[in-house]
Amino acid sequence: MKIKILTIVGLFTFSLVSCENDKQEEKGETKTEVTSKSLTEHKGQAAVAVGEGEQANALMVAKSLPDFTTLVAAIEAAGVQDAVVNTGPLTIFAPVNAAFDKLPEGTVETLLKPENKAKLAFVLVNHVAPANYPIKQLKKEAKKGRKLYMASGKYLVVENKDGKIIVGGTEVLKSVKVSNGWIHVVGEVLVPTE
Repeated sequence: MKIKILTIVGLFTFSLVSCENDKQEEKGETKTEVTSKSLTEHKGQAAVAVGEGEQANALMVAKSLPDFTTLVAAIEAAGVQDAVVNTGPLTIFAPVNAAFDKLPEGTVETLLKPENKAKLAFVLVNHVAPANYPIKQLKKEAKKGRKLYMASGKYLVVENKDGKIIVGGTEVLKSVKVSNGWIHVVGEVLVPTE
C-alpha cells in the first residue's frame, strides 16, 4: 500500500513539474542554460551566467567589477567559489584591490601559491557571514553590541561610529544586494587572528 501511495505521489509531482515547464515554454520563458565553460568551473554551483530577469550572485558581481580582480583571483586560487555562490543568505565583506595592496609586500603573492591554498581559503571565508546582513541589520547588531559569526568560525566586531558601520575594524564603503545576500565593499582585508 505504501509503495502505491508513493508511486501516485511521485507521478503527481512529475506531472505538476512537467505542466509548469510547458507553461514556461508557452510564455517564452526558458531555464538558463550554460553554454560556456570558460567563465568558471567548480563544484556544483552555477556561478556562470545570469538568465534574463535573474539577479547575479556575489561571485558574478565581483567578476564584473574591475575593483575586485585580486579578490576574484584569490577566490579561484583558494577554490572557495562555493562559499560565495551558495544560495545563502550570506553576507560578503569584499575588499577592493587597494585593500590587498595595503598588506605587507609579498603577502598576496605568497598566499596565492598552491602550498598556501588552505591559509588563503581561511582568510577568504573570514569575509563571509552565513547570514543576511543588510546595512540596516548591521546597525542593529552594532547597537546591541553583537559580533558577527563568520564562515571561518571567527567573530568580527561590528560598530557604528559617527554613522559609519565598521566591521572587523574597517568601514563598510558601499553595499550591493545580490541574489544570495549582500556584498559590503570594504577597504581593508579582514585577516583573522589565529
